[in-house]
Amino acid sequence: MIPTSSALPFDDILALLDKMPEPDEELRAKVREREASLTKPAGSLGKLEELAEWVAVWQNREKPQILRPLVGVFACQHGIAKHGVSAFPNELNQLMVDNFSQGGAAINQLCTAYDLGLKVFDLAIEHPTGDITVEPAMSEKDCVATMAYGMEAIAGGTDLLCLGEMGIGNTTISAALFTALFGGSAEDWCGRGSGVDDKGIQLKVDLVNKALETHKDHLDKPLEVLARLGGREFAAMAGAVLAARINNVPVIVDGFNTTAAVAVLHKLDPRTLDHCIFSHCSAEGAHRRALDAMGKTALLDLGMRLGEGTGAAMAAGVVKAACQAHNGMATFADIGL
Repeated sequence: MIPTSSALPFDDILALLDKMPEPDEELRAKVREREASLTKPAGSLGKLEELAEWVAVWQNREKPQILRPLVGVFACQHGIAKHGVSAFPNELNQLMVDNFSQGGAAINQLCTAYDLGLKVFDLAIEHPTGDITVEPAMSEKDCVATMAYGMEAIAGGTDLLCLGEMGIGNTTISAALFTALFGGSAEDWCGRGSGVDDKGIQLKVDLVNKALETHKDHLDKPLEVLARLGGREFAAMAGAVLAARINNVPVIVDGFNTTAAVAVLHKLDPRTLDHCIFSHCSAEGAHRRALDAMGKTALLDLGMRLGEGTGAAMAAGVVKAACQAHNGMATFADIGL
């Protein structure tokens, strides 16, 4: 799945877009035929019926099957964090990665509740990315290498990938990405993140504006936006989503930051997200704006804004229930009608 080397760093990533499988419409018809035969009024399970169909079609199976779901938490340190854009210090990055490993985080509890696998991808967390106000976050070569690393997230054979992230300062990175990709002002995209006050929001706005000015001559292509304004966790998540598409793995996107990662792919080609659903609408105010910009709707709205893949894990519980209902229910023929 790792792209082969070519003359330009992003060429191999772009070439993957031509290899994306499309849904099998004959298979979709078979899934709907079974759904219509189940012992319930037509459409009575609402969104659950749509979710079961979504899993089946993108897994390329007549019956959706979730046996090895994975929450992947991608962790990175950001150079911009040194400006104080978060309510928490940079040291929390490593502490939280350790907390994930020890089972003490919120995402650990949700994974236990819904029987989900969890893997943390430490993206050189001891080495911050470049400070985007004065330099690129990553070189193009490093960005591609990190996307390739993210593609390995599904190597263990997962059949449902849930995206999560950890990185102090990354809501500021997301705001910069969204502004560059979808337009508007920095004020439109900057929010409270980890809980900063109004002064903190203004600091984020000022830094995003400075970053956009610094890189203004290099933001005409989505992957260049990712390299210059993003972070390693954003690049790795984008790579994971591409690999999932090519390998028939449906994806659940978490909140504000994971949406920023996949927004890069959406700008390359909106079809790249057809195998994805968006788990919840984050309490980070601009998340709904981002979903609207991509024509997407969230499955849940629980007032969550933690990250870590927690919203995606909650949605995975609903998706698993949808598949169980589709597969396990009797048909009218089974009961003699």
